[in-house]
Amino acid sequence: MEIVLHDDVETFARLARPLLAADPVRHTVELTVLDGLCRGGGRAAALLTVHEAGEVAGAALQTPGRPVLVSAVPPVHAAAVEEALAAAGPALGAAGPITEAEAFAAAHATRTGACAHAEQRTRLFVLDELVAPVGVPGGPRRADERDVDLLARWRRAFAEDDRGAWTSPETPREIVLGSLRLATGELLWEVDGAPVAQAAARPVVAGMSRIGPVYTPPEHRRHGYAAAVTAAASRWALDQGAQRVLLFTDLANPITNRLYPRIGYRPLHDTVELRFAA
Repeated sequence: MEIVLHDDVETFARLARPLLAADPVRHTVELTVLDGLCRGGGRAAALLTVHEAGEVAGAALQTPGRPVLVSAVPPVHAAAVEEALAAAGPALGAAGPITEAEAFAAAHATRTGACAHAEQRTRLFVLDELVAPVGVPGGPRRADERDVDLLARWRRAFAEDDRGAWTSPETPREIVLGSLRLATGELLWEVDGAPVAQAAARPVVAGMSRIGPVYTPPEHRRHGYAAAVTAAASRWALDQGAQRVLLFTDLANPITNRLYPRIGYRPLHDTVELRFAA
């Protein structure tokens, strides 16, 4: 077994993408992050591949200020991968399906003595057959540059609702501008010309698109706008050629976990974001 750290995203992508694309649902976050990196949407903090018998057997990647994405790190290699990544800089945490994330965190704890706490527990859903809600006032519109300030405010508000604070090293405005530059399906739901909710659908990668974030300001909630704009974003992804449309929900939010099955989504597996602390 050989572990290789990369400083060139194109080389990493050439090696890791076939492994990730073989199971695009499980590796949805890695694939979309890697797609953005390859198209100039941000930079990598660490890129790593695991090789066995001449084949790529694992991959991990990290962007600045974020946990290591470990869905493609087999638990049997977690300790070796964690130790190799330590050479690239301190690991802030691990994110991915529970088995892989916990294996990486256990390896980090064994080597450093640091403990891990769950920053967020989520559930991955996949769209079966879209059931768009009926009777919801208004309609969807594709967002553009005139909407950057609004979307930036809503990105921050979503993060504060979701995590209690804005945690990205990039500003909300930078995130939104990057999203538009990468041709994300940023959709607004409008009523009488006024935006009341938004949802984003990532560009199709390996036949897959992921919805998120979805946000409705408090004053516009309980009118069905979140379901309507999510359905519109899902339709946009399907029209772009997505064979699978995915989204994550926060397990601590019972409203969203009930909402998405009503428009055709079913649960697949649970994931966790772990943060390390001394």
